[in-house]
Amino acid sequence: MTKRSISHRVYSKEFKDEAIALAQNRDKPISGIAVDLGIHENLLYRWMRKSRESMETGLKAFPGRGRPRDEELAKLRKENKALKEANEILKKAAVIFANETPR
Repeated sequence: MTKRSISHRVYSKEFKDEAIALAQNRDKPISGIAVDLGIHENLLYRWMRKSRESMETGLKAFPGRGRPRDEELAKLRKENKALKEANEILKKAAVIFANETPR
């Protein structure tokens, strides 16, 4: 008995969205579209189901692995940059007010 090698290919969100759009267009049967794309028909059906469920729930269909953390990190970096800029402005203002002579 031989073992089947299980392939864990990773497809981009864009590829999945294009595949779903082709399947919804229905110029060809879904089995034909799947063959053209080099994927299994059941995988295409699963992507279509996830896309439909995401529209109903409002969640992302294909968020990817680690993306929420990356988005949070980007948000925190942006906030950190803004705070550093505000801090520099306050430092410069303090120097200006310290050098002014009272009237």
